[in-house]
Amino acid sequence: MGLIRYASLPLLAVALSGCLAKAALDVATAPVKVAGKAVDAATTSQSEADEKRGREMRKREERLGKLEREWQKADTACAKDNRAACERRDAIGEEIDALQSSNTGRRPH
Repeated sequence: MGLIRYASLPLLAVALSGCLAKAALDVATAPVKVAGKAVDAATTSQSEADEKRGREMRKREERLGKLEREWQKADTACAKDNRAACERRDAIGEEIDALQSSNTGRRPH
């Protein structure tokens, strides 16, 4: 029985050395992997930035379309001497101007 135990020790040592080497490699490369993931999370690729800008532009255009429809309705009511509608139309017009000036990068007059 003692002979089998001593004969299996070299095999066990070889098997464990592979596991230990892999564990040591994992420990050594872990900080690099963590740092790489942090950099990836902190940076935005150009395509991601373009997609975000596109979404913002679509939302702005949708909002402008909705405001223009509301402005038309208020303008029609204003033409029928509805003072509240005239005030609403003017407020909507100001919001449209603000959105359009922010879209082009210009400041409102």
